[in-house]
Amino acid sequence: MLSFVSEEVWQDRSRIRDIQSERLVELLTLVSSSNPFWKKRFAETGVDAASIRSVDDLDQLPVTMKHHLMDDQAADPPYGTNLTYPIDTYSRLHQTSGTTGLPLRCPDTPADWDWFMECWRQKYNLIRLRPDDRLFFAFSFGPFIGFWAAFEGAIRLGYMCIPGGGLSTLRRLEMIDQNSATVVCCVPTYAMRMADVAKQHGFDLAASSVRLVIVAGEPGGSIPSVRRRIEEAWGARVIDHWGMTEIGSLATEHVDDPSGLMVLETEAIAEIVARETFEPVATGEIGELLLTNLGRHGAPLFRYRTGDLVRAATAPSPTGIQLTRLEGGVVGRVDQMITIRGNNVFPSSIEAVVREFDEVAEFRIDVTTVRAMQHLRLEIEPAENLSDVPELLKRIGTRLHGRLGFQVDVTGVAPGSLPRFEMKARRFHRE
Repeated sequence: MLSFVSEEVWQDRSRIRDIQSERLVELLTLVSSSNPFWKKRFAETGVDAASIRSVDDLDQLPVTMKHHLMDDQAADPPYGTNLTYPIDTYSRLHQTSGTTGLPLRCPDTPADWDWFMECWRQKYNLIRLRPDDRLFFAFSFGPFIGFWAAFEGAIRLGYMCIPGGGLSTLRRLEMIDQNSATVVCCVPTYAMRMADVAKQHGFDLAASSVRLVIVAGEPGGSIPSVRRRIEEAWGARVIDHWGMTEIGSLATEHVDDPSGLMVLETEAIAEIVARETFEPVATGEIGELLLTNLGRHGAPLFRYRTGDLVRAATAPSPTGIQLTRLEGGVVGRVDQMITIRGNNVFPSSIEAVVREFDEVAEFRIDVTTVRAMQHLRLEIEPAENLSDVPELLKRIGTRLHGRLGFQVDVTGVAPGSLPRFEMKARRFHRE
């Protein structure tokens, strides 16, 4: 059953917890009798779902990892057994992007998809869309969930939505201009790519009708240097949001509070835990985000390891909203952390430095292992017509050394030689 919560609920922490507890118990009662995956998982881990009466009992449930779902689908193809209802009652199918492995298939019932729409209704409320907004979606509309839910969620709210799938970047820019779009939805990398193409063809994005650029899929929207480049190029406000195909669209910035991502806590339960023990970390400390979705009854996930490292904000939001805020968005990915001479580094930390240089068009991070030691090489593609590339590489190397505490091998590549990305960028390579 959908919650259709109002912003008034978000300002009362006790009400948020009560809603979470009620929905958690309802979901556990349902899956304990009808979902083969969870019946087996609870039996294997010795969980008595009936003993869980509130969100305070959540830690009695086992942590769920992506490989549990992948193994289940491999053993019982193509959809696995995390199906609360007969498969012929499911009406939609999406799959993960496959960035870190084989795609995971994620079916949804009509009611589950309605829940996705409710999540986006709440997000658009926090983003403060205006009645006259027109939304342009610059993504491929393939099997990856991407902005599918954002697109249909906006349509249900009555907004004009303009699909940009299957078009060149130049054609997308023309459509934005011709239709006076006010909101553009894309990944951060592609927002910068569109800005580069606009500059090449004489489009003045900063003078366009676009007032908001809603981004996701990469941490760039919460990286100050990336945000600055997009906002300056577009003359528009960047709004970061978070979601995963298998868990849902569950966090966004508030337009009046750009300090972090607000978790939709009537639709999910968020935990920030130590990666080794899964014990809660202190507020303000970095830990891994676990999520339990509360409205996707057809294929629910309890205590799902997102792989994202985050920290809960210690200061209250100036909006008065008491939803958990992930300060600075996603800090990094567990599976992308590298250790260079004793220093733990995330690709997002490197991108934060690289994007401070407007002369950089693209970059790539290559990590190799030699005699059990990891070595990092950064390939920089300079902007066209840059006269002094060696000087740029030297400045980047110096700033990285000062920021990260170790020397990075920075090399230049020819303009146009590195790939461009429409969806999640694959700039991080391990050999």
